Order: sequence, then C-alpha cells, then structure tokens
Amino acid sequence: MSGGPVGVAVIGAGNISGQYLGNLTRFPDLRVLAVADLDEQRAAAAAAEHGVERSGSVEQVLAMDDVEIVVNLTIPAAHAAVALEVLRAGKHVYTEKPLALDTPAGRAVLAEAEARGLRVGNAPDTFLGAGIQSALRAVNKGLIGEPVAATTALESNGPESWHPSPEFLYADGAGPLFDMGPYYLTALVALLGPASTVAATARKSRETRVIGSGPKAGTEFAVEVPTHVTALIEFAAGAGASTAFSFDSPAAKRLIEIGGTEATLALPDPNTFGGPLQIRTAKDEEWRDLPIEGTEAGRGIGVLDLARNLRAGTPHRASGDLALHVLDLMSAISASAAEGSFQKVTAELGTVEALPADWDPFARTL
Repeated sequence: MSGGPVGVAVIGAGNISGQYLGNLTRFPDLRVLAVADLDEQRAAAAAAEHGVERSGSVEQVLAMDDVEIVVNLTIPAAHAAVALEVLRAGKHVYTEKPLALDTPAGRAVLAEAEARGLRVGNAPDTFLGAGIQSALRAVNKGLIGEPVAATTALESNGPESWHPSPEFLYADGAGPLFDMGPYYLTALVALLGPASTVAATARKSRETRVIGSGPKAGTEFAVEVPTHVTALIEFAAGAGASTAFSFDSPAAKRLIEIGGTEATLALPDPNTFGGPLQIRTAKDEEWRDLPIEGTEAGRGIGVLDLARNLRAGTPHRASGDLALHVLDLMSAISASAAEGSFQKVTAELGTVEALPADWDPFARTL
C-alpha cells in the first residue's frame, strides 16, 4: 500500500499485549485492524478492550489484505516459527524479544525476509525512548570523551512473584539473560557499537520455583535455564563491559553506566522509556542531571518507527539486524558459560542511528 496509516495486526493476546495495544491504537500513523491468538476468545476480549474491530485465528488475520505489519507477541519458543509464517504470508513482522531461540533460527528469519523483500523489526524498543536516546546523543556529542567501559546489572528474585504464568520465563529462550538481557545489551550495542568477543559464567540456583500470584498461585514448575549469568563483553570499537543478569537476588538492582575518558553516564533502567540521565566527571563531587529529550510513549514505538520508515523507504531502527546481533551476543554468552571459553560474536551490525529529539509518535505524518 502506497500511503496513509499502516495497517497492523497483533498475534498473541497474552500479558504484554495490553501495553502494545494500548499504545498502537493511539498512534495516528497506525491502524490496528485485528488481534489473533490460539485462544480466539482471548483474542476477541483483547480486541474489544482496545476498540479493535476484528479478531480471530492466526490464519484469518494473515489472510487480511489490509494488514501490512504483524506484531508477533507469542512466547519466545514460537517467535521464529510465527515470524516465518507472517513473512510467507507477505507481511512485514515485528517480534517481541528475543528474535529466536538461537542464532541460526534468527538468521533464517532474516533470510526469508530478504528473499521476499520484507522487513523484520524486533523488540526491545525501549532504547528508542527519551532516556537511552538522550544518552546516545550525549555519547555522540563527545560529552564523556572516548567510551572506555560499561557496567550493567539486572538483579531480582525473579518474575514468579507477580507474573500469573511465569513458566515460559524459565524455559529455553528466556531466563534472566534472554528475557531481560535484550534491554541492557541493546542499549549497550546502540551506545558502544557491535560486540566482538565474550567470556561468561552461569548457574542455576534452584531446580523448581513456585508461582506467587494469580489463579495458579502455589503451583511448582521446573527451571530449565541458568538463573544467574555474568559476562565480560569486548566491543569492536575497543570498549569493554561487565554485565550481570540474575533472578537469584532478593535485592532488586537496575544498573547501567557508560564510562569514558572525560566522564561517566548513569543511564535509566533500560526497560523504561524515560530518565533520569546523569553525568559525572572527575571534578564533580556528585552526579549532575542531563536534560531528557524524546518520547516516553512506551512499547510500540518501534512498530511505529518501522511503519514510518516503511512508507519513506528508509531504514528503521529496531531492526532485524540489531535483534540478530543481540541474539548472537546472548548465544555467545551462553556458549561461553557452558564451554568455559571465549566466544566470538559473528552477526554483523552497522551504526544504530539516533532518533531526532523532536520525534513525535502522536503526530500524523502518513
């Protein structure tokens, strides 16, 4: 379709879909046309709640001619298979993180898209929010000098205390590395460029966990993946990073700092879209706030950026290439921890362009 708002459908009406639908239906450059789910009643309920006229099965939604982009909110184990189904139906696809369970599956998705002349977008889009984008502009302006090192930490006691169905978050393709790691690693890659080499360790503290809320509260389930992962990352441009991702810590922590030859930036939680953003030089006695510019509209701005650039014929930012690089980075971390060896990150990636500070998701541009 050549002009006007871009038609969007959502596949997967689970826990995260409410945030997406709440935002996507507010952006005037998008038209949310349908919701699909294996449970068609759940799809119908989500559609009704957000004023979406149509719902049904995946097959029904993929047959709709006016749907141009499909937002794939299925569980991680289904991400690649559903993305391939969407592409083979002639639609562009935007998938929740991670892109796939492993690098070969992620490469297959991108190869299918390239063969069909279609686009792949991927979460997280939190790095497009005002906080991380303001940090990216600060680094690009040289406010910290040459980037040297980064430190990140994601520590919690796990999502089972609040999530009503957390089992998939402890299955292959999730855990703290694959579930939460994309927020931190995408931010690091956007700020420091592509990663090149990693070394890591990992452990699993318990074989089972217990659901703490909702109708399944008290239910015990198996833990299939490591729940504490630490990694050292070397970036192609020369900077390094020390990272930790844990579901084993009673004390919650959300830390991401970028140190340079002139100053250090303290970034906001990369699973959010706003601030604060702070800077400190060797001469400063305390942290100073930096101004935050950009959007804090929330999940779905990556879909909107994809749609606008689709119409313009220009590259979108939450791209398949970025998602594949982060997936390959996480896979290298997993392999390093399992094998006790340094691992290379081979998925290539160019520069991640910053959003204009005045980028407005609520302006009609199409």
